[in-house]
Amino acid sequence: MALGQKRNKLILPQAAAAMEQFKWETAAELGVQVPQSGYMGDLPSRVNGAIGGNMVRKMIAAYEQSLANGTQPPTPQVTNARTTP
Repeated sequence: MALGQKRNKLILPQAAAAMEQFKWETAAELGVQVPQSGYMGDLPSRVNGAIGGNMVRKMIAAYEQSLANGTQPPTPQVTNARTTP
């Protein structure tokens, strides 16, 4: 992906490595053959969307499971990066 096209920002930048690993695990579960270089720009958007969609499903399921167990994961403090003049 071109550097200028990446608009997604992690709420917790410390989670970047874990999210990257999570992406590759989800792709492997779906049977997506990722090139050795790690560049996924040649894959159709449908495939990349399936990976992202499954990541979201798994995160929601984990959160719901934690609520069902009576525990709630800590909610990060989100600050608005936009400043209004």
